[in-house]
Amino acid sequence: MVNRFDVFLINLDDLVTDDPKNTRPAVVISPDEANRNLGHVTIAPLSATNAKYPTRVPVEFLKAERFIILDQIRTVEKERLVKKIGEIEKASRGAILGVLQEMFAE
Repeated sequence: MVNRFDVFLINLDDLVTDDPKNTRPAVVISPDEANRNLGHVTIAPLSATNAKYPTRVPVEFLKAERFIILDQIRTVEKERLVKKIGEIEKASRGAILGVLQEMFAE
């Protein structure tokens, strides 16, 4: 089961193979109901680089400050999820949802 706020390594190669070369960490931001019923998930990249944009949410992950890049969200097939490497702490989830709401609200 894939859950909202799980962090996965995502295979971004042109073709999905058993030997992914281009993998990046990303946070699942699609709702759990969609994650249960669809063959794809919506993700946002996770980066160590801060570009000081209001769409970049700082989080503590793997004992370092990282940034969820909500201005680069995309949808990928679940077969591109290579490996779960963690999840976003509960304290940061509200900030992520707040930025998403601000981005897509009227």
